[in-house]
Amino acid sequence: MGTLTNISAGRLSAQIDATGAQLMSLKLGEGEYLWQGDERFWPRRAPVLFPIVGCLRNDFATSSQGEVHLKRHGVARLYDHAVVEQAPSSVTYELVSSDETRAAYPFDFKLNMSYSVDGERLTQTFSVTNTGEVDLPFTLGGHPAFNVPVPGEEGASFSDYALVFPERWTASVPTIDERGLHDFSTMHELFRDSDRLRLSHELIDRLLTVVFVDVPGRGVRLEGPSGHGVELSFDGFDYLGVWTASSEAPFVAIEPWVGCATAYDESDVFEEKRGTIVLAPGETCERSFSMRPF
Repeated sequence: MGTLTNISAGRLSAQIDATGAQLMSLKLGEGEYLWQGDERFWPRRAPVLFPIVGCLRNDFATSSQGEVHLKRHGVARLYDHAVVEQAPSSVTYELVSSDETRAAYPFDFKLNMSYSVDGERLTQTFSVTNTGEVDLPFTLGGHPAFNVPVPGEEGASFSDYALVFPERWTASVPTIDERGLHDFSTMHELFRDSDRLRLSHELIDRLLTVVFVDVPGRGVRLEGPSGHGVELSFDGFDYLGVWTASSEAPFVAIEPWVGCATAYDESDVFEEKRGTIVLAPGETCERSFSMRPF
């Protein structure tokens, strides 16, 4: 754990760790909504995923600049990020490429992670700048995990919760193997013409991670039986991962992603991965999603 920074506005407060620029707490009043980490299940809370989401096949890819050797979810979560801006309700971190990052991912970049609260919601913003002289390929994503039950729902069980979407739709998700690779040729229909999915440890255990594609309205609510939960809005993120660590783990991660893990029908060329963003030298790309506890 690195240096912790607290931000707040109104009844909403958050805490962020400089190590990984990771969100560590999200409170409404005294109620803690963010999973607080537990080695028995999963020690992290909300890691930043960059420059990949999920895994590469055998943790390896080729690229225009040589070999890429990245473990699951990339390098941003592994390093200390410098605070470059701070105010009572916001903070911005910065991570720049180094010899160590280039050994795994042979590109130059600047990643700024910003967190801001407005009294009602927390917004997490990724800003990626190509600081090199060649095109920069990457994907990115968030990985916030939430306590189940959330405050105000004490005594509720995992299966009492539902994911509620902005409109009715039909959701089919890819098969995922034990290596984390995705098979989009074998899809599982989770529901048809509905706006909700009941949480189920059995479902997540069976699918390993539930990966939604093109969620309508780019929004979802985690909602308990008494009406408390967390709402996520993620315009600009085409994938949404839902995961928990085991059938006993009292949390669920709801993860907006720009891209996803390597799929069976993809090559091992980094630039050809689904959802890859490519920035020309000097260009910057931003993506934001928000979390509203209620």
